Amino acid sequence: MPGDPSTARRAAYNAPMRFMVMHTVDPQMEAGAPPPKEIIENVGKYIGASKRDGIFLDGAGLHRGASRVRVRFARGERSVTPGPYPGDNELVARFAMITATGMDHAVEIATQIAGVLGDCEIEIGPVVEAWDLMGRERPAGAPFRFLLLIKADRAFEAGTKAPPGLDALYAELAAAGVLLSQASLAPTRAGARLTRARSWIDGPFTEAKELIAGFAIIEVADLYEAKRWAERYGEILIDSMIDVRAVSADP
Repeated sequence: MPGDPSTARRAAYNAPMRFMVMHTVDPQMEAGAPPPKEIIENVGKYIGASKRDGIFLDGAGLHRGASRVRVRFARGERSVTPGPYPGDNELVARFAMITATGMDHAVEIATQIAGVLGDCEIEIGPVVEAWDLMGRERPAGAPFRFLLLIKADRAFEAGTKAPPGLDALYAELAAAGVLLSQASLAPTRAGARLTRARSWIDGPFTEAKELIAGFAIIEVADLYEAKRWAERYGEILIDSMIDVRAVSADP
């Protein structure tokens, strides 16, 4: 019957959920070695099949820590630390994929975001492109893409929402062709972690000390299905810890 509230509730219950699946760096990656050809091929096949099935929505890999920058904002002061650096607070609250003229420009975009969020930490990582995987030079005029990983804090874990100005800034950056995609995550209590020993730890997580190597945004029925997808992904990656985090409907 049209307009039946029970029908709407059932539809909402059966609606797919989005999750961010993040895998961590391994020693080979941090040493600067390219991923084995077999892993590149198998990841490509798995992602391709997931796209065809309507599961994989977005994702990217990052270059090693030596090419990244960590930007901290505290009491109105900005500090910029270039990599390499050890893992510190690697729990993610939000991410934004941007295109920029270079790292300095990416830092300025991060500074605009921090201007809305207040004190925060943002890691900026160059995205691995197809030519990087093929060992080719960057094509002339090709855009630079960066992933901004906005770190979680106690307020985020307690459920505090982002300031209302974040949506407006994102809209401005998108209109300028700078923001390519973005998402906010739910607190870690709504997630799970697949250890290197291939056992699951349910959230909340007290910490994450390993740098993130890449992410995928997937759409599946529930956390159980997201974990199954991550398990198959982990079999390909071999030596990575994997976090599965629910994507929030709020900014």
